[in-house]
Amino acid sequence: MILIDLAQGALLLAGLGFFLVGTLGLLRFPDVYTRIHALTKADNLGLGLVVFGLLLGAESVPVALKLLLIWGLALVASATAGYLVSRAARRRGVRPWKSRNWEEG
Repeated sequence: MILIDLAQGALLLAGLGFFLVGTLGLLRFPDVYTRIHALTKADNLGLGLVVFGLLLGAESVPVALKLLLIWGLALVASATAGYLVSRAARRRGVRPWKSRNWEEG
């Protein structure tokens, strides 16, 4: 029981870490495309870790299946929203960021 509690705590903390890194990427990256990438990737992984942490303490199989369904729906919604934001930015003429070092070779 203690081992399960430790694993659950570790997964929840790791998920929280990925949420924080995704938020930091949203605040720090230079353009909409890199921000969306950081946010969707880190948050999807963070949510997955949180869900797996919660699965360890799930009371029943239906509860566990609901958690997995929520994660799956969040993955689809995140991918769709990221695509739509990127597409809207591209249609408005927002160009991807390029560093000077990358252009030089």
